[in-house]
Amino acid sequence: MKPHHASTGPMISAPNICTVGQFNGQDVLQITLQADSGIRAKVLTWGAVLQDLQVPLADGRRISTTLGFNSFAAYPAHSPYFGAVVGRYANRIAGGRFTLDGRGYDLNRNEAGRATLHGGVGGFSQRLWQISGVSSTSVTLAIDSDDGDQGFPGNVQVTCRYALGSDNRLTVEYQGQCDAATPLNLTHHSYFNLDGSDDLKHHQLLIHADRYTPCDHAQIPTGSILPVEGTRFDFRQLASAMNPDHPLDHNFVLRSAPATTLRPAAVLASTLSGLLMRVATTKPGLQVYDGHKLDLGVVETAGRAYRPFAGLCLEPQFFPNSPNIPAFPSSILQVGGKYRHETVYHFDHMTDR
Repeated sequence: MKPHHASTGPMISAPNICTVGQFNGQDVLQITLQADSGIRAKVLTWGAVLQDLQVPLADGRRISTTLGFNSFAAYPAHSPYFGAVVGRYANRIAGGRFTLDGRGYDLNRNEAGRATLHGGVGGFSQRLWQISGVSSTSVTLAIDSDDGDQGFPGNVQVTCRYALGSDNRLTVEYQGQCDAATPLNLTHHSYFNLDGSDDLKHHQLLIHADRYTPCDHAQIPTGSILPVEGTRFDFRQLASAMNPDHPLDHNFVLRSAPATTLRPAAVLASTLSGLLMRVATTKPGLQVYDGHKLDLGVVETAGRAYRPFAGLCLEPQFFPNSPNIPAFPSSILQVGGKYRHETVYHFDHMTDR
């Protein structure tokens, strides 16, 4: 396995940057962002993690909308990808293997030895990124991934930019380039909870998808694309986001749009807080995971332990295992090509719909 490293670049200092810990002998930095509307974020250079995202409620109070830890030390010890950017390949690659241009590649199989999940052990979500630009409302982070990293071909350079808007909007922009053809599939892995409750029982979910990709017992897509109508995956109208009898960890096929155009992906709303979040993305798929496997006794930002269904992941992406399923949209970045991906999380109040 070839080494990996944070992208090199000039050291950047600003009033909204502070050191919150160390990882492998290097400083972990926290960047605080705030927009005029009141939306506030804390971002870590470790894993490009969105540590906290606070949004104003209609009554003027501010609420944390993502699961996270107060201290950095809890992240490498306990975090199930809380707020991280995952890659090189978000989601699963079956058997940790794929073939590209006639050559087979064996990857790090970090999910029960049977699949590669979110790039493998020590993926982008568990490394230090470099700050390449910062302001009071945005930060750009960069990382390099060497040829052979976790078994993937080619040298890859990636940036992720978090930007807050004055209308209570968080925009996440990814860019990437490579010197050899390679799968590249980045996504944001926050667990959202819009009311601070212990679970999602007060949350309603809508997904802008008429189809989904069924999967096997190992959560690997079968290769089929089926309609959601008449199934438990039909969220074309607002429905309960929490169903312990039918937990979610599935990819939904978003309605067609040009590749570089933002398309509506989902709406998440809390009937308890009245807060609503709309998600739009340029990616063709949306992995929805309801956190049913969570069971952490570690105390988090609001002083509670995380239990099953504590938060909902809405992960825009290429489809799981697409390097092995030619019928799925291609996730292969070619030499000379540019990886671009944008996702917008826009918060308002249910009375404003």
